[in-house]
Amino acid sequence: MLIAENLTKRYGSEIAVGGVSFRLEEGTSTALIGPNGAGKTTTLSMLAGLLKPTAGTVDWEAKSGIGFLPQQPRFFPWLTALEFMEMAAKISGVGAKEARRQSEKTLEFVGLGTAMHKKAGAFSGGMKQRLGLAQAIVHQPKLLLLDEPVSALDPTGRREIMDLLKTLQQQTTILYSTHILNDAEEMTDQLLFMQAGKLVEQGSLAEVKQRHAEPSIRIRFKDAREAAAFLEENRWKAQAAGASVIVPDGTGSPGMEEILGTLVPRAAAVVGVERQSATLEEIFLKVVGAK
Repeated sequence: MLIAENLTKRYGSEIAVGGVSFRLEEGTSTALIGPNGAGKTTTLSMLAGLLKPTAGTVDWEAKSGIGFLPQQPRFFPWLTALEFMEMAAKISGVGAKEARRQSEKTLEFVGLGTAMHKKAGAFSGGMKQRLGLAQAIVHQPKLLLLDEPVSALDPTGRREIMDLLKTLQQQTTILYSTHILNDAEEMTDQLLFMQAGKLVEQGSLAEVKQRHAEPSIRIRFKDAREAAAFLEENRWKAQAAGASVIVPDGTGSPGMEEILGTLVPRAAAVVGVERQSATLEEIFLKVVGAK
């Protein structure tokens, strides 16, 4: 649906985004992940048409119907939510007769139905985030661009917004930036990792995990002292992690059967033994944090 090729943005000699290329398929959800200053907001702004790229192209079949939620949405505090929404709907091309009906319907959808006649200046942070999402979807866009849509919310508010996004995903292509990895793992079809203005990794969640799998066996003990004693006794190529011992699961390392055998004398100190692969946080630190 959308193809970005060699997308670049320079400010003088500074390169904010350098040669970014990716594809968004219709009806998918993509997480743009990276630390502050990685170029996520600049990339989203170019896709939304708010910034002109220094180089590169954005090819999008629909050519219209983009919804955009900035990281810190701003409102006119003297307007009610409904008044603001009607204004946003008209600016987005919704006809005057349809604007009010569509605004009311959208405010109900994001959970602001009972607050639509209240002034935006009196809204809490969570309510403002909902209003920002509402203005981004009031014209029923085919592409929704969200810049850190849940970063300022408490866990309850974050869960509610994520549930709304899952519903929207059924009819809209979504690209959102985030540094909350649990959210990305929960509802993402594709991951784009950015660092210093460049894409350093991309692919589906399964593909990324496969490339950085590093399978291991985690042995969990009651305390760190027991873990250290076990590691000292067996001297495997393993490492202690608090009250756990992490053993690589591969050639040259002990298998599950051997590990379980050595644990028999220490059974009373063992909490659990489990196979695991790299978490999304570990992958993030590897491909982004180490750059």
